[in-house]
Amino acid sequence: MKAVCWHGKEDVRVDTVPDPTILNPRDAIIKVTSTAICGSDLHLYDGYIPTMQSGDILGHEFMGEVVELGKDVKNLKQGDRVVIPFTISCGGCFFCNRDLWSLCDNSNPNAWMAEKFYGHSPAGLYGYSHLLGGYAGGQAEYVRVPFADVGPIKVPEHLTDEQVLFLTDIFPTGYMAAENCDIQPDDTVAVWGCGPVGQFAIRSAQMMGAAQVLAIDRIPERLEMARKSGATVINYEEVDPGEALKEMTGGRGPDACIDAVGMEAHGTDVMGVIDTVKQATKLETGRPYALRQAIAACRKGGTVSVPGVYGGFIDHMPMGAVVNKALTLKSGQTHVQRYLKPLLDKISEGEIDPSFVITHRMSLDQAPEGYKTFRDKKDNCIKVVLQP
Repeated sequence: MKAVCWHGKEDVRVDTVPDPTILNPRDAIIKVTSTAICGSDLHLYDGYIPTMQSGDILGHEFMGEVVELGKDVKNLKQGDRVVIPFTISCGGCFFCNRDLWSLCDNSNPNAWMAEKFYGHSPAGLYGYSHLLGGYAGGQAEYVRVPFADVGPIKVPEHLTDEQVLFLTDIFPTGYMAAENCDIQPDDTVAVWGCGPVGQFAIRSAQMMGAAQVLAIDRIPERLEMARKSGATVINYEEVDPGEALKEMTGGRGPDACIDAVGMEAHGTDVMGVIDTVKQATKLETGRPYALRQAIAACRKGGTVSVPGVYGGFIDHMPMGAVVNKALTLKSGQTHVQRYLKPLLDKISEGEIDPSFVITHRMSLDQAPEGYKTFRDKKDNCIKVVLQP
């Protein structure tokens, strides 16, 4: 079969690889009908996530048709059309039983690696390094789905792939980011980063009843998409976000701040340059420029929610502001399985059509071009969907 494989920094190729097979009675084999390039995949493309190996199959946003089942998978049948959560979860451990699916104790066969890095291991993830399990990803014609009796959700035929594909990751991720803010009816929510996750965080905050959503970015097409959703936009290359947010909130600051940027934030001052140099020389693994701004801007007693990916260690964190302003800091890989049914219902009922975020549709063979276009923000690119 064809699959999108990582071969090094900025080196993604479409290779011919062996078809996946059933390895465990709880496995399924899925024929992929749609898959996408995620902003998190760009961290792999740019070489910032450790333990990648040449030939690893990429992709954690995918859906398709069931073509083969292990003998213990009773909830699916051949021909079912399913969406697959990017978090791989066993369904029976301490954390799965508490709806904390991305913290599954049993799905990362390389837990010892993650324990050395993080203290404890999160769940395994598709196509996202050997630190997180070494699982083959879904930017391929076929994929093996472990714990298929737990993760996949069947989708109704009247909904298109593009309407439901982002249930795999970015829609639940943006929704959980907003949910972590405990939004009240008169709240102002500020979102750093208007990429795909930021766009869903904006719309989720609005669905939860936020009085005002402020969106911060520098890319015109991303700001325009946020503006069309009803957000008030701030171009951080034109105005200082901290000062603008003070003015917009009467000096108090937003009630909640969402960092939807993560480890590759861009800064416009000396600290931005320092972060870039430190990351390039591996003195820190991420550029927390947006996170620092969010902590500084958030009102006293407010919440900072972090769906943006941070892989390791960051410097110059304003913990004094966190403590002395009594901020609540919430983060985590998304507990996708928690949100699948309620968000599928919102799509079915017409409350949201997640396909609004798609700007580019390509074949699987065009994936290398898609990665570069998405990373470099060429051709007004916000989200790439690949068709195997």
